[in-house]
Amino acid sequence: MTPIEQRNELIADKLIKNLKRRHIEAFYCPTARQALDQVQNLIDTGSTVTWGGSMTIRDMGITQAIKGRNDLRVIDREDATSPEEVRDMYLKAFSADVYLTSANAISDDGVIVNIDGNGNRVAAITWGPKKVIFVIGLNKVAPTVEAALARARGIASPTNAMRFDINTPCHTDGACHNCNSPDSICSYVHFLRNSRQPGRHVVVLVGENLGY
Repeated sequence: MTPIEQRNELIADKLIKNLKRRHIEAFYCPTARQALDQVQNLIDTGSTVTWGGSMTIRDMGITQAIKGRNDLRVIDREDATSPEEVRDMYLKAFSADVYLTSANAISDDGVIVNIDGNGNRVAAITWGPKKVIFVIGLNKVAPTVEAALARARGIASPTNAMRFDINTPCHTDGACHNCNSPDSICSYVHFLRNSRQPGRHVVVLVGENLGY
């Protein structure tokens, strides 16, 4: 085992203990390939599955793998052909069995931080789907909740603003301006500090750099 692998295991072990204290089930997978298999195993046959706008789960091939299974019902907003259909899929997500997402950051003590432009993702994380599965690379771990928020706003949000090519100050210079732009990608800030329904939230930690 390399020094980096040793470090990752220690970080993951600590996070898993802190997440379980918050009634959140957690697993550690050293590689993205193992994480994909773990996510697949967490989804029961016959489940309705959907996901948020996460590059992590797309880049890992999770969404493609889910769509390739013939034992699941999939709600994929990318199949929508109009804004009305997109909204309808957002609403259907609340009744899904499984909602897949990532996180913008997670603190050492297990608080999961996400920022949204539209709010549909953080809404589904909070309430609705029977199970929410987070896939989080260890590159998103921050020492404190404040540092996790700073990471979300200073790294994830500007990068996503560039990905969506929206008109915000952070798109121009890569830095958060705490703006009130109409296109603000930071309209909704979400902290998951406790799972009110034990086991509803599941975290799969991955020992690789994933997402933004």
